[in-house]
Amino acid sequence: MQELIGAVGQLSPKERKALAVLLRQKGINLFSVAPIFKRHAEEPLLLSYAQERQWFLWQLDPQSSAYNIPMALRLQGELDVEALERSFSALVERHETLRTRFDDSGEQPLQVIEPAWPIQLELEQLSDGSDQAIRRLVEAEARRLFDLREGPLLRVKLVRLDEHDHVLVLTQHHSVSDGWSLQILVRELVALYQGLREGRPAQLPPLPVQYADYASWQRQWMESGERERQLGYWQQLLGGEQPLLELPLDHARPAEQRFAGARLAIELAPERARRLKALAQREGVTLFMLLLASFQALLHRLSGQDDIRVGVPVANRGRVEVEHLIGFFVNTQVMKADIEPGQSFKAFLAQVRQRVLQAQDHQDLPYEQLVEALRPQRTLSHNPLFQVMFNHQSEGQRSGAEQQLGALALRTLEWDNDTAQFDLALNTFESEAGLAASMVYATDLFERATIERFAAAWQCLLDAILADPEQPLAGLSLLDDAAREQIVGQWNATAVDYPLERSIQQLIEAQVDRTPEAEALVFGDTRLSYAQLDARANQLARHLI
Repeated sequence: MQELIGAVGQLSPKERKALAVLLRQKGINLFSVAPIFKRHAEEPLLLSYAQERQWFLWQLDPQSSAYNIPMALRLQGELDVEALERSFSALVERHETLRTRFDDSGEQPLQVIEPAWPIQLELEQLSDGSDQAIRRLVEAEARRLFDLREGPLLRVKLVRLDEHDHVLVLTQHHSVSDGWSLQILVRELVALYQGLREGRPAQLPPLPVQYADYASWQRQWMESGERERQLGYWQQLLGGEQPLLELPLDHARPAEQRFAGARLAIELAPERARRLKALAQREGVTLFMLLLASFQALLHRLSGQDDIRVGVPVANRGRVEVEHLIGFFVNTQVMKADIEPGQSFKAFLAQVRQRVLQAQDHQDLPYEQLVEALRPQRTLSHNPLFQVMFNHQSEGQRSGAEQQLGALALRTLEWDNDTAQFDLALNTFESEAGLAASMVYATDLFERATIERFAAAWQCLLDAILADPEQPLAGLSLLDDAAREQIVGQWNATAVDYPLERSIQQLIEAQVDRTPEAEALVFGDTRLSYAQLDARANQLARHLI
């Protein structure tokens, strides 16, 4: 068998494609059963489907930093700067994506892999070592633009606070990396640094292929019939009109997204997290499925819509050859929920479970190809197939763990990113300690107070689910006792005695005389004072007469 696979690997792309056609006639997909082969020297380095979309977005707005991926590491203790630079140099040599840029001088854009070069860290002294000063520096670095044509698409800056305290700021462009890749980068950087400090080679897993090999294989695999198989499922599920999720906004949606955002941390009590995990186990679902169902139920209640579509990122590293590669692998799935009148949460959870399992069997279709096939109405004001994202991470997927490297302590710094790629995103983080969450929201659309209410409503909904998962979705409470008293009691105490001898028109005219410039009506961006309202009413009356 190995000899056969080796022989297939020696075929040219054209010969391999012809073999794939013959095998497909016998019901065998060559690219599903064979490993990812190294590319031939004469093959053009085509972009992956995900890279194509990033290239399109960058050309559309090269002044946007929305697709920068930043990370900051606090290094406290004795730091060997030379060993750190050599570690980065070894990483750049090991992973071609860290030295990749893009060229569009020909008929189609191509990846250009530059020769490895010795890394020299950008050094900066920061006299003010306060958390606020560090945060400002990291945020400014995260906003620096990349030129995808010129490269490099990796930046490394070392900020010196004092002799034994540094901050390492890493920024990559999404076209060559993703969240999983950041974890690989840090893990291998630590191994290389330790090896250099201890005078031994680092124990790193071999890389049988590089990202450009994967990009070539991905195209061949999709073109061998896999695209049609997976696309058929998604077209049946998502075809037709693409609804816009209409959450209650504080501001009118602008004609073009600016990607300005903010983050709200959500504290979840350990006891609530324990009970959620227990409920998921009883219902035969994962915690991811349970939290996704709760979020979709919340969106249904907030919007009043029954067709709820949420984007969910998946690692898309099902092939063992790419497990340790740095690159843009993450894919996005659209999880659709169909809410039925009177449906219980338990029944809805069963639907979500089924949809998640079906999506896993069709998870490789590039999101970019799904958008192209569904042909939604394109607009710069919002994302085409969904406007809200849900992202669940387990402890092993997070990069925030502290590490001790001899005399050097390393930990990931957390800060509030000021970008939002979607209207709203719920991020949940599962660990042995419990469950943490945050909401990232578009500040062009929402005020922070509104997101705080959304977060409180979600937590109340979780408690209602825990109390009785058999409840209808419409009956799940979104208010705690204090909020209910405020809305039903305090805010609803609006009874006023009006003089019976005067009509409503006369009362309004009296108010016009008292406060002509005071705000009388608000609708969207339109505001009318009492004087303007009176003038409009008189104008309408004349037309009617």
